Amino acid sequence: MNQHPTTEHITSLIQEGEFFKLKEVLKRFEPNEVVELIEQEEEREQLIVFRLLPLSLATEVFEYLDLDIQKHFLANLSQDKITDILNEMSPDDRTALLEFLPDELVRELIQTLSEPERRVTLELLGYPEYSVGRLMTPDYIAIRENWTVQQVLDYIRRHGGQSETLSVLYVTDERGVLIDDISIREVLLADPQKRVSDLMDHRSVKLNTMQDQEEAIEVFRRNDRVALPVVNSEGVLFGIVTIDDILDIREEEDTEDIQKLGGSEALDEPYLTIPLQRMVQKRAGWLVILFLGELLTASAMQFFEGELQKAIILVQFIPLIISSGGNSGSQATSLIIRAMSLGEFALSEWWLVMRREILSGLMLGIILGVVGFARIAVWQLITPIYGEHWVLIGLTVAFALLGIVLWGSLAGSMLPLILKRLGLDPATSSAPFVATLVDVTGLIIYFSVALVFLRGTLL
Repeated sequence: MNQHPTTEHITSLIQEGEFFKLKEVLKRFEPNEVVELIEQEEEREQLIVFRLLPLSLATEVFEYLDLDIQKHFLANLSQDKITDILNEMSPDDRTALLEFLPDELVRELIQTLSEPERRVTLELLGYPEYSVGRLMTPDYIAIRENWTVQQVLDYIRRHGGQSETLSVLYVTDERGVLIDDISIREVLLADPQKRVSDLMDHRSVKLNTMQDQEEAIEVFRRNDRVALPVVNSEGVLFGIVTIDDILDIREEEDTEDIQKLGGSEALDEPYLTIPLQRMVQKRAGWLVILFLGELLTASAMQFFEGELQKAIILVQFIPLIISSGGNSGSQATSLIIRAMSLGEFALSEWWLVMRREILSGLMLGIILGVVGFARIAVWQLITPIYGEHWVLIGLTVAFALLGIVLWGSLAGSMLPLILKRLGLDPATSSAPFVATLVDVTGLIIYFSVALVFLRGTLL
């Protein structure tokens, strides 16, 4: 079996000027293999390899390249080459590229498109940035309900090559209104003389052009589809959205949520390519807010300074107490945000979430409280450092842990729901933010419990 030449061999062909031989070699590559090859080469070699590709292969490769490489090619390729590639690209991929380019360059590139492609691109760019309209492609197969299966198959043979996917066919009326969708499997297995109307079940699932992309992700997840039709407010079929575009959006959303959970703004660019100054700006804001929040912890300790001076032994348990509350809060907020993103419960079911977190917080608090008391008891047996009131100190730590873990679980679970109700992004109730909140309140709970158990003895 013939193997593809290595990157080193490709590079040597370029250096030796064997471009005709290289062009023949590249024809045997799959698009993903060419993408991998280009990404491994230097900028000059990248351009040479790309210029030698046949138009159809070059278009497929261009759609899969990183945005930075796409921009580099647009800046260095001939106008004719750019025009050919843009005209060959699928409308949704072309729109995704144009969104990230400067307005002046976008205007120039749009002018190079053929009239049909220009019309489609301008239409796609006219939808709100995060709407389903920005994702859809108009390349689909629409059929009529009075057609026979044989007519449908003949139509697919003539026009199927222009469709983004052939797994689903869309039934429309003479005005373009979506009536139903039919899987290609049903058509292939049906009698050629049967009519499309005999195969319809009127169970089509559709998206709206102005619908939020996050909602589209949920619709795809619930219905397990590879493509969904997109209609306007009158029900006219405007295009389809395929699963590959939805997976890209899902990845972006998950990345943004993870970055916010870590206590920073979403970077919007790959970590290694975002300018250092911009990355610092996005991280600094949250760090300052969290720092100011932690200053309240110092204020709380000053408020209980008298108690600390009387029972200095309480100080050594402060890190243990506040970290336990922060950890339980971080666990809860991470679980709730993920469950919300998967649609596992509705906002109206907040009381179910609260009930579960109260129960789990109580059980977790009891577990940590028992461990905390046991730790003090064991240390007291080994070396009696806690004095005659070690039992009261142990009970203080145990009940403080119970209260703080319970509060952390409640705060971590309820904050995302409150933010969602206010129309804000739940991910902004990030784990560090919840931990900071619980740190401050945890100290108040700790010293309040200490006053109850230790008043008249150490306090």
